Amino acid sequence: MPASPAAPASPPCHVSDAALPTADNAQLVALRNAELSDLLGHLHNCWDNERRSLSRQLHDSLGSSLTALTMHLGMLTLKLPPDPALQDRLAQMKQLLLQVVETNRQMQMQLWNDKLEFLGVRVALCEVVDQFGAQQQLHTSCRLPEHELHCPRSHAVVLLHALEEGLRNVAAHAHASAIDVQVDETPQSITLRLGDNGVGPAADATLGGGKFGLRTVRERAAYLGGTLTLSARAQGGSMLTVSLPLTTGAPAAAPPH
Repeated sequence: MPASPAAPASPPCHVSDAALPTADNAQLVALRNAELSDLLGHLHNCWDNERRSLSRQLHDSLGSSLTALTMHLGMLTLKLPPDPALQDRLAQMKQLLLQVVETNRQMQMQLWNDKLEFLGVRVALCEVVDQFGAQQQLHTSCRLPEHELHCPRSHAVVLLHALEEGLRNVAAHAHASAIDVQVDETPQSITLRLGDNGVGPAADATLGGGKFGLRTVRERAAYLGGTLTLSARAQGGSMLTVSLPLTTGAPAAAPPH
């Protein structure tokens, strides 16, 4: 009786090497993430330097021209006859020139907060808090060291942006009546805390979900070796905390153009 034919062998199952959770793959992913973080930090530094350069050009070039126009207009005022039509046109020109000067000033501030560079970190942070409190009609408290904060410009920029984005988040979602800003500095680190007495973050709140401003600042903090967190306070409300190391190992900002 002939033997039954042997069942055909099952074809070998091939698994893609990319799907295997090997140590090499994990190392490649970590290396890729580090490269992306370095690239993002470099792009942010370049972006800051470009904005700073544009702000200075607006101040040095356009600002000087507007100042000269103001002086010429003042001299022209003394030469014009007291004709009502001419005086009315002159008043319109003065008002228009004042609007252009103010617009130029606001554009400079939006591009680069010159107070951060010329008056120091303390003044810049305090003015942001005071202006926000006045605009939103909130009670504000700002507790900073009595001395000027000693940190690199890259750190100062992250602190300022974290504060601005945190305040925007408070205005949009917190329904708060008071905010408290505190900055602590040690030889090893500098930490900014922004607390409010609002409704607090949602139970599933993270720094994702469309909060690109806070996510961007978090990545910038990570590039400098620091952290940014958003959490609920025990007494109610939210707490935004950004902490940056003051060590020589943190990446330095690119030099200005």
